[in-house]
Amino acid sequence: MSVTKPQTVKKIPTYCYNCVAGPDFMTVKVVDGVATEVEPNFAAEDMHPARGRVCVKAYGLVQKTYNPHRVLQPMKRTNPKKGRDEDPGFVPISWDEALDMLAEKLAATRAKGLLDESGLPRVAATFGHGGTPGMYMGTFPAFLAAWGAIDYSFGSGQGVKCVHSEHLYGEFWHRAFTVAADTPNARYVISIGSNVEASGGPCAVTRHADARVRGYKRVQVEPHLSVTGACSAEWVPIRPKTDPAFMFALIHVLVCEQGLDKLDVPFLRDRSSSPYLVGPDGLYLRDAESAKPLLWDEASGRAVPFDTPGAVPAVAGRFRVSGAISIDADDARQTLGEVEAVTAYTKLVDHIRKYTPEWAAGICDVPAETIRRIANEYLENAGIGETIEIDGQTLALRPVAVTLGKSVNNGWGAFECCWARTLLAVLVGALENPGGTLGTTVRLNRPHDDRHQSVKAGEDGFMSQHFNATDKAHWAAQPTGRNIHKTLVPIVGNSAWSQALGPTQLAWMFQRELPSDWSMPAPTLPDVWFVYRSNPAISFWETGALVKTIATFPFTVCFAYTVDETNYLADLLLPEATDLESVQMIKVGGTKFVEQFWEHRGVVLRQPAVEPQGDTRDFTWISTQLAKRTGLLEAYNNALNRGAGGGSPLKAANYDYSLDPAQEHGVEEIWDAVCRASSAHLSDGRETHDLEWFKEHGFYTVPMSKLDWYLTPTLEKQGLRYEMPYQERLLRIGRELGNRLHEQKMHWWDEQLSEYAALPEWHDVPGRWTQQLVNAGAKPEDFPLWLLATKSMQYHTGGNASIALMREVAQNVRGHTGVIINAKTAKSLGIADGDRIEVRSHIGATYGDAVLAQGVRPDTLVILGQFDHWATPFAKDFGMPSLNTIAPMSMELTDATGSGSDIVRVAVRKVARKEAV
Repeated sequence: MSVTKPQTVKKIPTYCYNCVAGPDFMTVKVVDGVATEVEPNFAAEDMHPARGRVCVKAYGLVQKTYNPHRVLQPMKRTNPKKGRDEDPGFVPISWDEALDMLAEKLAATRAKGLLDESGLPRVAATFGHGGTPGMYMGTFPAFLAAWGAIDYSFGSGQGVKCVHSEHLYGEFWHRAFTVAADTPNARYVISIGSNVEASGGPCAVTRHADARVRGYKRVQVEPHLSVTGACSAEWVPIRPKTDPAFMFALIHVLVCEQGLDKLDVPFLRDRSSSPYLVGPDGLYLRDAESAKPLLWDEASGRAVPFDTPGAVPAVAGRFRVSGAISIDADDARQTLGEVEAVTAYTKLVDHIRKYTPEWAAGICDVPAETIRRIANEYLENAGIGETIEIDGQTLALRPVAVTLGKSVNNGWGAFECCWARTLLAVLVGALENPGGTLGTTVRLNRPHDDRHQSVKAGEDGFMSQHFNATDKAHWAAQPTGRNIHKTLVPIVGNSAWSQALGPTQLAWMFQRELPSDWSMPAPTLPDVWFVYRSNPAISFWETGALVKTIATFPFTVCFAYTVDETNYLADLLLPEATDLESVQMIKVGGTKFVEQFWEHRGVVLRQPAVEPQGDTRDFTWISTQLAKRTGLLEAYNNALNRGAGGGSPLKAANYDYSLDPAQEHGVEEIWDAVCRASSAHLSDGRETHDLEWFKEHGFYTVPMSKLDWYLTPTLEKQGLRYEMPYQERLLRIGRELGNRLHEQKMHWWDEQLSEYAALPEWHDVPGRWTQQLVNAGAKPEDFPLWLLATKSMQYHTGGNASIALMREVAQNVRGHTGVIINAKTAKSLGIADGDRIEVRSHIGATYGDAVLAQGVRPDTLVILGQFDHWATPFAKDFGMPSLNTIAPMSMELTDATGSGSDIVRVAVRKVARKEAV
């Protein structure tokens, strides 16, 4: 039998951005028009941090393209009833009918006004994991910009699944939407729940593998032995949600046992708020004339404004000060007589003195000697006084870092952990210095692609911040979005990213029930809801109740790959040409999510490796048609000209590739203009490359300095300080927010207001889950175990659940077949490996196979990923469990930033397989 030789074999450069660890470069092998393999793009080896490699998810993209379960043409719902038990009756329709239907709905909505009677946008949109859908939706962002007000409040997991508090507090303290270690220079990393070997992509895996060869030590602190723990030098099995106690004890060792002389005194003196004087009322003492915070000048022996030239600030001490003022919430000023002034650093030492390792050991089940040893190892490896030369500049080298993971840096206890992690870096000068704790990207502050340019001088010698107003004149008493982010969460700001990071569960919860003392306009449903690469009916909490809420939405349009649990309830399905079938250009390089630290900046092209399957269409074509049919073509084109398509503005001082606003432009015409503008922008006009050039070469980058990794030199140039360790501004803002809410007779957010503290206190974080059970009418003793969710490289973000190759790979990795349970605990319950078990909380049950392990605490169960699918083809037959099914949406378990943790109290029992339905 003869084998026919292929007529054509091509290798098409493109990218994978299926999770926030991307983008990663790759090539697709295409034989006679059929994609057959995904390979690394070694042309990027010298500038891509993972040397042109991709993670396992990218290798599933061929199967994703040819999935027999794909939606391949527009579909409309014929059954007006919606619900899990209602067949939607989807029938195929043409693109003209689908777009006309949607355009007619949008036109009718727009005619009523962009905002409804409650002042909320009539159009809402929900996109999936960490902004990654934007890397696949072509020019749809330009359509959204052209439309106007859109509500992004209905999250698909933001706040409950993402590293939520880190986003908010990280940007507040050091412009760090996400935080990572400077792994190439680090000697010692304390990783508290950060499962970076699973969630960090090939860049993180490569960097940490190289660091292990170099001899660095990573200590993994978490209740179960994750993949990252298994790759670490030490595993510390901490009790769930007691991480703040552990970290407070680390700080105690540094400031109370080792003392100031062992710390980085110049950094504390010049780059932190440590010298600022605090009065008896807990507020900064301020100069009566300028209202600037005071510090004690050792040169003159008196209190002076913090920016007094030539002053030598005292980091520690107590002093008598006369004639100062303090400023409280609502600009309430108090003139003080002679008072005792204490430096912020001394306030910290006094505050942390009670949090000894012995105290923490009883809370977190980690021996005091282990805590003390880790703290001392951290200090020893900090190498205070060492320097490093980077691109001709001498910087401080502080090769120690602390990283936090999901359920540590979101929900109750997250503020304390984020504060403690940042403070541990400040104490040794490791914040935003080589070897230390670094921010990666910036999202709540602009510009989004350059953290350094977002650094501007603000009040009190700190960086400027874009808070939502809490003063009486400007506070948003009427919410602008359904998760009330602008009203409730000052620190989150008010951008599209801010909306997605508000208390997203409140948007869902308040559709069902409002607090008894609610005094704002009642939240409404949007007239039109867009959903893309998002499945909140699986990825959020209390999914049974969420499905019922989704079923009430009047018109839902989903850009669909396969049918899934959310779009099962949709009115219209639009199938876009997916990863290997459509064109888009995005920015790459700089410092990006997780550990994408580059020495280049540039752009990369995603291009069709194969023709779109069926009647799927390029998202840019869909967006252009919607703009045209809704009368928004000119506004849409103007948004593209401004750069809303994701690349550079199409017109600048040294180039002009702008599009005619009055004309409809084709997909390739649009992206050709983006290609030309992006390459001209990056090269300062020296080089211009068109779409055809990018199709051949794949990417274009220019060098950048590694100095851009570090923010501290930028603060030094501007004479600014990190707002650490004393959170006086947050204290005042919290009091001010409380005043506004209480003026409206609302007290349902009072517990969250308690988080606004100048120095965070330990509070019984695990006890909040116990109390929530009691308040729900359950008995805590009936739910003795903690259930956690953890991340999987194969299934990270849930997008690969229907791809057979990912399932096959996952079955070879421990824990991916069911529920991880301690072997001794399992034996006590009569459970053997592979037994079918029920995991039950007070709101329901989920079912899976027992996976017995030694590397998990006896009081803890772990589920990888999120499953319990009932509509998604292939995945619905897994019989895999999900924490989301049984975790409640709860005001009690929502913290001040609006986030919650993926953790729930449960009971477990063996069941017959026929019971597990």
